[in-house]
This record gives sequence, C-alpha cells and structure tokens, in this order.
Amino acid sequence: MKKLMYLISSAVVLVACESRTYEEISDKTAVAELVTYNKDVKPIIDANCISCHSAGGSASFQPWTNYSQVKNNIDNIINRISRPTGDPLKMPQGGSLSPSQITIITKWKADGLSEN
Repeated sequence: MKKLMYLISSAVVLVACESRTYEEISDKTAVAELVTYNKDVKPIIDANCISCHSAGGSASFQPWTNYSQVKNNIDNIINRISRPTGDPLKMPQGGSLSPSQITIITKWKADGLSEN
C-alpha cells in the first residue's frame, strides 16, 4: 500500500511540475470572429515590422505601411513569420511573433483580407 501511495504521489508531482508558458497552453487557433486589417493585423505590423518596412528602415524597399502593401505581400509575410527559429530569413529579425499573432495574420488571409 505504501508503494502504491508513493507511485501515485510521484506521478502527481511529475505532471504538476510540467513547465509551460501561457502561449503554449492557450488555444492558438481560437480566433472566432472575422479578422480585419485595421482591427487585428495593422497593430501587429506596426509593433513588429514598421521599423524596418518603412521609409528609412533597412527594408524600406518593401514598405508595409498601409493596407494595400501588406495585402500584396501577405504570402511573403506569412512565409517569413512562420519560419523556424534560427532560420536567417525568419522575420521579424532578432525576434519572433507569438503563435497567436501568426494565427491572426494567417486567418486574415483565410478570411479574405478584409480591410475593415
């Protein structure tokens, strides 16, 4: 009986000690409503991409400062933000979007690239 209690206690401790971040345990695909550029995508682009993809930035040759520019480059954007860590083509440089941000951008494309 003592061995059984020890085994059960050990199993509970091992399961309870699993370390996961909020991003890992949250439902990354649960974006229920229609994703739009102005409401959902633009804030992500502005916070993570504009410093390079605008006038004066290192990627100013490919600006993403408005709806049309982002819409016209969506396949390239999704390709670059979805690359594995360590890939030299992964964007944003020196960082990564969260899984939920990537989901929002890919859902925007799937939802039809609506502006508003």
